[in-house]
Amino acid sequence: MDNIRFIKPADLHAEMLRLYREEQMDFLKCLSGMDWGEPADGDAPDAPRGLGVVYLLESTATGKQAAVRTATLDRKNPELPSVSDIWKAADFNEREVYDFYGIVFIGHPDMRRLYLRNDWVGYPMRKDNDPEKDNPLRMDNEETIDTTIELKLNPDGTVRNKELVLFGDEEYVVNIGPQHPATHGVMRFRVSLEGETIDKIDANCGYIHRGIEKMCESLTYPQTLALTDRLDYLGAHQNRHALCMCIEQAMGIEVSDRVKYIRTIMDELQRIDSHLLFYSCLAMDLGALTAFFYGFRDREKILDIFEETCGGRLIMN
Repeated sequence: MDNIRFIKPADLHAEMLRLYREEQMDFLKCLSGMDWGEPADGDAPDAPRGLGVVYLLESTATGKQAAVRTATLDRKNPELPSVSDIWKAADFNEREVYDFYGIVFIGHPDMRRLYLRNDWVGYPMRKDNDPEKDNPLRMDNEETIDTTIELKLNPDGTVRNKELVLFGDEEYVVNIGPQHPATHGVMRFRVSLEGETIDKIDANCGYIHRGIEKMCESLTYPQTLALTDRLDYLGAHQNRHALCMCIEQAMGIEVSDRVKYIRTIMDELQRIDSHLLFYSCLAMDLGALTAFFYGFRDREKILDIFEETCGGRLIMN
């Protein structure tokens, strides 16, 4: 995979379907929104401009990868075709892109915000947006909305809105979570029950979004490392390692083998640390309290290595 191929929005869905069927690209690894800015004089026809998306695909059968991008120059009403009918994984990813960039995906069955409040004004990841200006600190509760919008493409090329009801008046709906504000990685599920069977779920992921990607835009590279450590305190080194590799590749820096070895060792220790915490807490929740003590005893040895290496037991900076 040497380059990112540009596909016009009108041809995107057909080409993605071809990649899925003919080239066995059955795994959508990543779908990321982008704001490449306004077009400039002298730009090539396929120059990265406007609001768009980058797709990273992979074939689990052959291991082959492909990168595709598309974009629209319409910043007032940006629209792109949805691929959620091809890869189910695109469902939440496209909602995230809509949430942060305002790109509407035609054919997506649930075009709501994913992380931000429903009454949020603007799209914070756009280069021309100032989130703080239009969104003062709100002290009121967010209104629960039981409807969503699906945008359909008419045969004449126009777009129509189709309103869908999430939960009807006759459904028995209960909340699951968030249990406590201090709970790590909290989510809220609204579930419709038929007896003891869960009929449908509406997930609210906004409790775990802290705007780190937006904050990184105004920081230097060394300053961003303090934030990557806090993306996941049980995967601090892996996240830090990934960002460092991105910066090094962009700058053409080749680190020594010694650095690679040290990073790999720390990554693996962090992985074992994470698994020990997970299995220990899982065992405790199942009533095996002794396994919890054994797991934390062994995890403590890894944390001691972290502390001796970089001064921190959880956060690596």
